[in-house]
Amino acid sequence: MTGPVALVVNGVPAPATDVPDDERLLDTLRWRLGRKGTKEGCRTGDCGACTVLVDGETTLSCLTLTHEVAGAAITTIEGIADDGLGRRVQSAFAEEDALQCGYCTPGFIVAVTGVLAELGPNATRESILDALQGNLCRCTGYLAIQRAVERVRGGTP
Repeated sequence: MTGPVALVVNGVPAPATDVPDDERLLDTLRWRLGRKGTKEGCRTGDCGACTVLVDGETTLSCLTLTHEVAGAAITTIEGIADDGLGRRVQSAFAEEDALQCGYCTPGFIVAVTGVLAELGPNATRESILDALQGNLCRCTGYLAIQRAVERVRGGTP
């Protein structure tokens, strides 16, 4: 069965038509709506490359059906800079060279933004890193990413 789905992506209405009931949000974002910044990694929820925010909560778009989030506010990497915290996270990643190939970077930036927003100003380094365990990077060794997280938190990188 297929049908229309009303989404709001990065603050803009983004209706999708003829969406099959079993279509993943990842596919809707990338192939129907052209939001290619959300990456496809594992399609099993193990790598975090597809992380988006759904109503402000970190969500793996490869495990989420599009119809499940009808009417929700979805933020992808393309819209993360519209948020002050998202801009700070992006800047910290750039300043700390927290990327190499860059494939995992959009998922990490969205996840860090979401985790910091969810945990609030009292978030500890450990609680943030614990929340990011599902985001994998094969290039950086994670130290630069950890420094970026510390920079955003206001701690010592």
